[in-house]
Parts: sequence; C-alpha cells; structure tokens
Amino acid sequence: MMQLNRCSWCSEDPLMLAYHDHEWGVPVYDDRKLFEFITLEGAQAGLSWSIILKRRENYRQAFDNFDAEKIATYNTSKIEQLLTNPGIIRNRLKALGTVKNAQAFLEIQKEFTTFASYMWQFVRGEPIINHWKTIKQVPVSTPESQAMAKDLKKRGFTFMGPTICYAHMQAVGMVNDHTINCFRHQAVGPTKQDLHFAVNSFI
Repeated sequence: MMQLNRCSWCSEDPLMLAYHDHEWGVPVYDDRKLFEFITLEGAQAGLSWSIILKRRENYRQAFDNFDAEKIATYNTSKIEQLLTNPGIIRNRLKALGTVKNAQAFLEIQKEFTTFASYMWQFVRGEPIINHWKTIKQVPVSTPESQAMAKDLKKRGFTFMGPTICYAHMQAVGMVNDHTINCFRHQAVGPTKQDLHFAVNSFI
C-alpha cells in the first residue's frame, strides 16, 4: 500500500490524522463551524492542538454545540458549572472569553449578515494558496492575521491574537499551508458553492 505524504506536523494519532486529512485547510463558510474553531483555538492558547482535539466532543456538549446565541447568555452559575467539567480546559478566563466572544460574534452577524462575510474579507474572499517546501517556512502570523486580530480585539474578542488568528486562518482554509509534498496540498480548495458565496459576498 502506497504511503501518503503528509505535513510534518501531523502525528500518527488517529484524531490528528483525521483532522489533517479531512479538515485542516478546507474552506469553511458556515458561521457555527467558524465559531467552533474560534472557541477551540482560544481554549488551545498555551496548549497543544492534540489536547484540544481529544476534548472536542466534550466542548460540543459543554458549550451547546457552539450555539453562539445560547453561549452569549451564560451567567455566573453556568461558568461555575463549566469549571467543574473535567472534559474541557477548566480555565476561568477562557470560559468567560468564550461568552464574550459569542456576544461579539452576534454583533458582527448583525452588521455583516454572516460572520463568514466578515472573516473572509481579510483574504478578499478567496483562500491564499501558499507553496511551502517545509514546515519551517510557514509563518506564525501575517499582515492579514494581524489585521484580523486588531479588528477582532476592537470588537470585543479575547484570546484572538495574530498567532491564534493565523492558526484559525489555516484551520478554516483562508490559507492553504499544506506543504507542497503533502497529498492534501492539491486536494483542499473551495467548492463551487463556496466560490458562489465568495463572488456574491466580495465583488
């Protein structure tokens, strides 16, 4: 059986393999999915992504399947409940930040109709296709992620600095950072439906 070449950061852990092979770098235009990644990436701050992936289903259950409208109403009692949940990262600032992010997320939806329209404007509606030979060439932030982080902070988001924003852009396909020897480099890309979204949102 032929061995598939993958990005060097991808371990043999089944969750990481599945994430790399089916999600990382695939363009996402669904608001709830975008908020899911923002929540998980905020939780990751200071930790490894594999730790978060192992808790992903627990986060879905704990945070109402990433329903921003519900999360935005979480009160002190709900926060205390979350902090007793061993299935998630029990960090008060991160839990409170998720609620604050949900509130800011809803405000952006009101202004831009969809959160996706707001986020994808930072790459002009289309994925940036990079052609890195090695993982060492991949930046930790870019002017686009810096602009995104600055604007998100102004709108009330927390745990979304330039580095986390760039990780978000990689995860949701705003940039394709699969190295050129990886079998996913050519495979990921927007569908016809996604391109229709981009054309109608950014022309």
